[in-house]
Amino acid sequence: MSKIFLSVALLLTFGLTTTMAQAQGQSHSGTDAEQRACARDVSRFCRQVIDQGDFTILACLQQHRPKLTKACHQVLLSHGQ
Repeated sequence: MSKIFLSVALLLTFGLTTTMAQAQGQSHSGTDAEQRACARDVSRFCRQVIDQGDFTILACLQQHRPKLTKACHQVLLSHGQ
């Protein structure tokens, strides 16, 4: 379960492009609440790719967007995804 939280946090951290993060002078990581909001969806829909990196998990969540919980969908939207 902690691996899922870490993956979601890293996913949200790298959700912005490197250029945007550098331009803003800060990096964004998911809050505990954001991590909890998507942990179930990552576990449910993306378990098979959880070891393949954050961008793969992001792509998986995007592919399953219609099935995501409202909370996780909102997290993705709030990070420009």
